[in-house]
Amino acid sequence: MTVLKTSLRNFLAHKGRMALSAVAVLLSVAFVCGTLVFTDTMNTTFDKLFAATASDVTVSPKSAAGDGGARSRTGKPDALPASLVQKVEKVPGVRRAEGGVGSSQVTVVNAKNENMGSSTGAPTIASNWSDNDHKAMEITSGHAPRGPTEMMVDADTADKHHLKLGDELRTISVTGDFTAKITGIATFKVTNPGAAIVYFDTATAQRELLGATGQFTQINVTAADGVSDTRLKQDVAASLGSGPYKLQTAKEAADADRSSVGSFLDVMKYAMLGFAGIAFLVGIFLIINTFSMLVAQRTREIGLMRAIGSSRKQVNRSVLLEALLLGVVGSVLGVGAGVGLAVGLMKLMSSIGMELSTGDLTVKWTTPVIGLVLGVVVTVVAAYVPARRAGKISPMAALRDAGTPADGKAGVVRAVIGLVLTGAGTAALFAGANSSKAAAGSGLLGLGVVLTLIGFVVIGPLLAGGVVRVISALVLRVFGPVGRMAERNALRNPRRTGATGAALMIGLALVACLSVVGSSMVASATSELDKSVGADFIVSSGTGQPIVPQAADAMKRTPGIEHVTNYKAVDARLTAPDGKAQDDQVTAADPTYREDLRRKTVDGDLAAAYGPGAMSLGDTYAKAHGVKVGDSMTVAFKGGATAKLKVAAITSDDTNVDKGAMYTNITTVARYLPADRMPQNMLMFAKAEDGRAKDAYASLKQSLTAYPQYKVQNQADFKQDLKDQIGQLLNIVYGLLALAIIVAVLGVVNTLALSVVERTREIGLMRAIGLSRRQLRRMIRLESVVIALFGALLGLGLGMGWGATAQRLLALEGMDVLEIPWPTILTVFVASAFVGLFAALIPAFRAGRMNVLNAIATD
Repeated sequence: MTVLKTSLRNFLAHKGRMALSAVAVLLSVAFVCGTLVFTDTMNTTFDKLFAATASDVTVSPKSAAGDGGARSRTGKPDALPASLVQKVEKVPGVRRAEGGVGSSQVTVVNAKNENMGSSTGAPTIASNWSDNDHKAMEITSGHAPRGPTEMMVDADTADKHHLKLGDELRTISVTGDFTAKITGIATFKVTNPGAAIVYFDTATAQRELLGATGQFTQINVTAADGVSDTRLKQDVAASLGSGPYKLQTAKEAADADRSSVGSFLDVMKYAMLGFAGIAFLVGIFLIINTFSMLVAQRTREIGLMRAIGSSRKQVNRSVLLEALLLGVVGSVLGVGAGVGLAVGLMKLMSSIGMELSTGDLTVKWTTPVIGLVLGVVVTVVAAYVPARRAGKISPMAALRDAGTPADGKAGVVRAVIGLVLTGAGTAALFAGANSSKAAAGSGLLGLGVVLTLIGFVVIGPLLAGGVVRVISALVLRVFGPVGRMAERNALRNPRRTGATGAALMIGLALVACLSVVGSSMVASATSELDKSVGADFIVSSGTGQPIVPQAADAMKRTPGIEHVTNYKAVDARLTAPDGKAQDDQVTAADPTYREDLRRKTVDGDLAAAYGPGAMSLGDTYAKAHGVKVGDSMTVAFKGGATAKLKVAAITSDDTNVDKGAMYTNITTVARYLPADRMPQNMLMFAKAEDGRAKDAYASLKQSLTAYPQYKVQNQADFKQDLKDQIGQLLNIVYGLLALAIIVAVLGVVNTLALSVVERTREIGLMRAIGLSRRQLRRMIRLESVVIALFGALLGLGLGMGWGATAQRLLALEGMDVLEIPWPTILTVFVASAFVGLFAALIPAFRAGRMNVLNAIATD
């Protein structure tokens, strides 16, 4: 009880000094809890949507994907004959059976050719309106479509794009374009995460989405009263027999949908939790520094406690109890802040088009438990070393001045351990960079990153002496005596400076590493494009949608275009001469593709691969199966016949573009694949007539104005798009790392604030002998700057080493250009100095306001 009272008294007495540590715990716990609440809420939203839209039993084509066959390389979903509806309806236990038509490979545009789809990548889904839709939707304005000129849209899409009854929209599908007026608006009874939904009457949906009436993409079966979904599924399956059908109960359908979405949500959750872990790691340094400095400042107090009978164990326990209180307070506040963070993220997602309702906010009981346990455990573990140090203070310490550091220099043992770890990590990075296999090299890279990071943290105090002196010589000496005093203050306690700098080092090392990797990827891809791509223009959807025939025809009619190349991905099962078979894709293209993409040929003639009954292979596949030019491959096209194709060329896989591709002519595939099973173009390439590239570019864009889902890019556009995509990804990562950097900045603020308290008498004496307030504040700011630059220099150097090693591994995959983004590195380094200035504002202001006499009289 005495220990508890002492801990509580000390905690309340020094609550101001522990505030920033509590904020660090709060932020880290908030990140964890916010991530869990946000992803759980998204899961809840999708679960409710899937449950509301699933019928008791669904019958769909066996070849259909997880989206019910709504996506297909042909641009049309797989379908069932309409006669099955009547057959299913006669099964005992069936109350109602309805045919459903649905496709997610459509684009809906207004009169200005503006896409009415989601801006977040969610699909646009077109379907027929049926009784089953009443489970999830309610018509809130107008009426359901009754003919080929009528359609209905969901309320979210109508609100987002300011649509109203009577507006005319054009729907683009693989079967053609058709227009219809909005006669109804339907509102979701549950939250719609962002998909745009349009409805047509059944006949129109069949004709325009499937290309023929008398077909459905699925059959929605409703069970009679008292009949379970499982029993109904068994009865329907028995009636249909062993045809190409897939039957799912409502739970099975919802689980399948949940699985496809859940994999993405899991990746997002664990990625965000990883960054929260980095913030916790940085917070450990802040907590260690806080308790180390508090113990040093209370040396005399602890010595007196030891003198009057407190044991080492009691002193140790007292400090750990303070850490426990800190962890509990920070974690409790962090849990609440985490819920607020999740709500903020939901509002942010809603603002960019992904609707999430706070009504679905999900806070599982495990979330606050995880937050509390993590916060408390991390805080107590971080305080363990300072607590042990406090327990070792002898009663004689009561005779020394408070704040006398017991660890002015890093110990020899610590230096040796740090050097060994750093050396081992450097060796692992070197071995990884020179590895011939990406898998083995990745393991060595991970080991090297961990060892060098720990090594730099351990060796930080040893590095502080030399690095701070160099930085000071370049930055601080121009400030005269004030600069020299700032340098000496930073060098006074190397362990403290090392720990404070290490917190900033971790975040900046990751920034530097990712910057190097991102820049190298862009440079490598740009170099590869310059060498390989001969086409002037590339047309694609960017969302995986195929290019509809009417858009392809518009491209071919464009003036100034020398040729247009079709490019299709055909699913097939390949059997090599050695008898081994595997499912793969064959690239079916026009012979002009040889000009659009320059491929290095290892053997044979690539032009011959586009001849009748011929194909090419990548050298990786050829070596693995012992295939040579002249051999025959057995190619069983999915949905078509089996062909014997002669290998006319073997291409090099030492590339990033079309790596491992197997080429053949579209006319060759057409002999074995029915027209309705021929895939649509995934990409198309075009080359301008000589001297007409600029005019052809403008004309091609004009030709595709009516099809806003497609992007027309010349080589410069394509490179810039690639750069922008990688830049956006890096910006997201930098944003997630920002929390760790904020916690590191709090560490600098905390170190300076406690250092000012520790040096109160010293500051008073300096003021008494003539140091002005302005000089005092400048000294503290400069001390902060040099600590921040120390951490930045270590972090950026370490990160560039990691990034260079990662690039060597990427070189095994063809990305062989190393590019150091010096503007980014230098910007981050200079920004670190401003971060140091910002961190010193409050400590410097408080130091400048000290009463000189009171400061001198401080014990």
